[in-house]
Amino acid sequence: MYTVDELEDRLIDLAFAEDIGDGDHTTLCCIPEDAMGKSHLLIKEDGILAGVEVAKRVFARFDSTLKVEVLMCDGSKVKKGDIAMVVSGKIRSLLQTERLMLNIMQRMSGIATMTNKYVKLIEGTKAHVLDTRKTTPGMRMLEKQAVKIGGGVNHRIGLFDMILLKDNHVDFAGGISNAINRCHEYLKEKSFDLKIEIEVRNFDEIKQVMDCGGVDRIMLDNFSVEDTKKAVEMIAGKYEVESSGGITFDTIRSYAECGVDFISVGALTHSVKGLDMSFKAC
Repeated sequence: MYTVDELEDRLIDLAFAEDIGDGDHTTLCCIPEDAMGKSHLLIKEDGILAGVEVAKRVFARFDSTLKVEVLMCDGSKVKKGDIAMVVSGKIRSLLQTERLMLNIMQRMSGIATMTNKYVKLIEGTKAHVLDTRKTTPGMRMLEKQAVKIGGGVNHRIGLFDMILLKDNHVDFAGGISNAINRCHEYLKEKSFDLKIEIEVRNFDEIKQVMDCGGVDRIMLDNFSVEDTKKAVEMIAGKYEVESSGGITFDTIRSYAECGVDFISVGALTHSVKGLDMSFKAC
């Protein structure tokens, strides 16, 4: 299994290979090799800044002589006109790292900004905003970092660090008790210590899970607010409760006030708008 740093380095290398190919011929044809310069990261939209540490890694990976002066750190509230960092060194390097750095920082900042909006909507409740696996292929680690920077909580990173029995798993396994029992047999056989969460679609399935036991969290899939209140009354104090499915800015507060522990929001990563910023010579 790769570490987070190794995954980031592989992503950066692949992105440079994709973008530069056999050479940035535009830059190479008009910028002398020894030309030196400076660029700053200009924020063009209010939001939450994310990706600064990854940007530093992008610059260092491409050209270790580039000097990065960070003026605003990850998690900072930024507004239009702010300068977040200044980078100096070879102009060729500044031009060739510009787009990758911006692609990462705009997306991460967009995710952090949206996450922060959801988090603020449920302040004062016990609920936490969770992300999902609905991420951009190859960029999951960065996108989940952005969720945390925005004040959210990471759900499982992938299929390897938690067991989540969804409707298809239950149906293919032949029912809730079969699915849960097979989980425990598997964990014992492999000597794994993984939390178990199970998705339920109705009150009958909640009852089946509670009769069977052996899970850590119950996910209420596409429950109405009214049904969520009833479900929390049944489950609270016995298992963690998560709400999931179609929850929006307009409804998240109502779900949080039902007493759930977690609310998962796929929109944090699958349909986010990047935060506007540019990297300009200065």
